[in-house]
Parts: sequence; C-alpha cells; structure tokens
Amino acid sequence: MPREQVMMSDSTSNQSRAVVLLSGGMDSCVCATLAAREHRTAAVHVSYGQRTEERERRSFESICDRLEIRDRLLVRNEALRAIGGSALTDSRIAVPEAHALGVAVPVSVPVTYVPFRNAHFLAVAISWAEVLGAEKVYIGAVEPDSSGYPDCRPEYYRAFNEVVKAGTKEGTIRVVTPLIAMHKAEIVGLGLELRAPFDLTWSCYQREDRACGVCDSCVFRLRAFREVGAEDPILYAEGSARLS
Repeated sequence: MPREQVMMSDSTSNQSRAVVLLSGGMDSCVCATLAAREHRTAAVHVSYGQRTEERERRSFESICDRLEIRDRLLVRNEALRAIGGSALTDSRIAVPEAHALGVAVPVSVPVTYVPFRNAHFLAVAISWAEVLGAEKVYIGAVEPDSSGYPDCRPEYYRAFNEVVKAGTKEGTIRVVTPLIAMHKAEIVGLGLELRAPFDLTWSCYQREDRACGVCDSCVFRLRAFREVGAEDPILYAEGSARLS
C-alpha cells in the first residue's frame, strides 16, 4: 500500500492530536468536523479502486480545505480491487438501485459491501496516528439506517480497539465512532448544527458527475435530508429518487 502524499504542518498548537478517516462522504464529513473542533486533526483518505474514486478524492481535498485540516495522507490500496467481490470495486457486479425514498434497510449484506474494508483503512490510520503521536482515530461508521455492513457494528470497534491496544507501542490509541448509534437524519441534523460542509461531500456509489439518487447510499442520504426538512446541497441526476 504505497504512500502517495503526506502534507505535514508546522503547527505548535498544544491541542491533542487526532487522525480522521475521511472518505469524502456525508458521515465522514460530520466526523471530521467533530474531530477538527476538539483536536489538531490529520486526515487520511484511501483510494481502493472504487467506482467513484476520483470524485471522492476531490471531496476529501475540498473538505480538508474548508475545515483547515493541513495534515493529509492519501494512500492507494490495490488489494481490495484485486480481491473483488463487491459492486464498488468490480464493474461486472451491478450496483443495486431503488427508485423511492421509502425503501427498507437491506435484510442481508448487500453486494456493495467491500470485504473487511474498514480493517484496511483503520490499519493505515492507526499506523499514522502512532507516528504523529495522536490519541484518537475517528471513523464515521454508522450502524442504524445503513446497508448492514458487518464492519460498521459497535462490537467490531470494541474488538479492534483490543487489537490496537495489544499491537501498538504505547497501546493508548483509541478508535472512536461518534456517529455509530445515530440515524442518518440525526447525522444530518448534527452536521447542519456544526456547519459541516455537506456541499462538498459525495455519497453516490456509481456516478461522479451528478449523484445517481437511486443507489442505497444516495437514497439513505436523500431520505435523511427530507426527514429534517433540509435541502441536500449536491446535484442529483434527473429522474432520481429525489423526485419520487
């Protein structure tokens, strides 16, 4: 997993350090906003051959600029695409679509699940946190109103923290999941309160020009904004669930 870029600041702030995993999506944006309010924050973005790789990377850079996060690490993971097994990394597997905002959460793990992806991401973030002397690693994992991914469950992060404790020099870095028990509408509400830069985010699984509005991620996002009575600031394709 080669390192592509590291931007290190010369800040001498006495704030504690934190690392945030920032995909460029709605949840990770709110998580980064929270981290930046409390810590001198560094942000990690992992490209892994996903369909919207370039668009997500642009969102990462823009969000970091808006939140004034200067320390950035961009890496490429070649393993996840080579392994495959997910509609996000294999163009032969179609991304499921829903054409109404009232769709239910999937009852089984959907094909958009990337096998054990968050372990790959956390390994990078923990390694960098150890080098930076950061105390916490933030990740915007969410269990309710999600697609049922097994690596978004609270027990997963409890177990991962035991691994971090046993496998790092000091054993004091903690993975924190401030959004994990929140519904999507609650996350939108919190983000609006914090003035998180939702206009810079990208959640769509399959398009990079305008959000499709019909993949799981778009539908959950649109429904959340509708539930709080707010307008989603990003552009959607015509005929999407936005109009349903």
